[in-house]
Amino acid sequence: MKNPYSTAILLINLGGPDSLESVEPFLFNLFSDPDIMGYNRILLKPLAKFISKRRSPVVRGYYSLIGGKSPILELTRQQAEALQKALPDSDRFKVFTAMRYWHPFIEAVVNDIIDFQPQKIIVLPLYPHYSITTTGSSINEFNRVWNRIGNPGIEVRIVREWHKNPFYIDAVCETIVKTIESHKLDIKTTQIVFSAHGLPLRFIKDGDPYATQIEKGVETISRQLGLGKNCHLSYQSRVGPMKWLGPYTEDVLKELGDRKVSSVVLVPISFVSDHLETLYEMDILYREKAKGYGISNYYRVPALNDSPLFIKALKDIVLQV
Repeated sequence: MKNPYSTAILLINLGGPDSLESVEPFLFNLFSDPDIMGYNRILLKPLAKFISKRRSPVVRGYYSLIGGKSPILELTRQQAEALQKALPDSDRFKVFTAMRYWHPFIEAVVNDIIDFQPQKIIVLPLYPHYSITTTGSSINEFNRVWNRIGNPGIEVRIVREWHKNPFYIDAVCETIVKTIESHKLDIKTTQIVFSAHGLPLRFIKDGDPYATQIEKGVETISRQLGLGKNCHLSYQSRVGPMKWLGPYTEDVLKELGDRKVSSVVLVPISFVSDHLETLYEMDILYREKAKGYGISNYYRVPALNDSPLFIKALKDIVLQV
């Protein structure tokens, strides 16, 4: 018998290796995704095997510098626990977490949800800005799993994007202001670099709205904080020889260094929890590059993780679905 008032909330994040040994299979899962690599079934898995085998030694080196694994599952579970506590009449809700490319996989968690027998499932990918490579891929995988299971008589509602949510915007603004104040900087003059995860240009040319949503989001945050001309947008994490969204973060840092800028604050705009892109790329790689470019004061704004305002945003999103 179904719980008459129950709603399951499925938070989906990227996932990450939980050990150095799992780096290669994690990469294989990532590069096996047809939403990222294309739908050529003959070439997809052999290509994924080739890329993951070639890249895994380098990527293992990156993970070894941040503790030997990704913290993204633990952080997502913390977000889920905080959201569970924040929801009114919390007995009506149960929050679940799933990862797209590593354990716990979406299929296993969906089966757990069906055992819970809710009336409704809210699928909430933890990417504020929509891209077929992130939110779209997560939704597609959920739909594949759901179709294999058949119709268990449970209503499904899916959140596709939430970059305009006012509490999310406030949460990002809060982390920026706190970082500025903690280092006794002037928000009117300090150079603020919003660094978003990059995307190959071919997706944008095919109509992916990610870049437009990122740009509008940065404009909203900049306007709310009164940043003016000291606000910059850049993209990171590019892989391979293809053309990606630009400008690249390291190029923006170099330009600021050439202008003799002494203080830069980097904002992880498209990341809601810490993982390789913040803990290695931002905290280690770009810090060293900034130092080499002559930027003496380099600071990174924390990811939102389980900040109260961010949890308020997730609560608001869920209650509006």
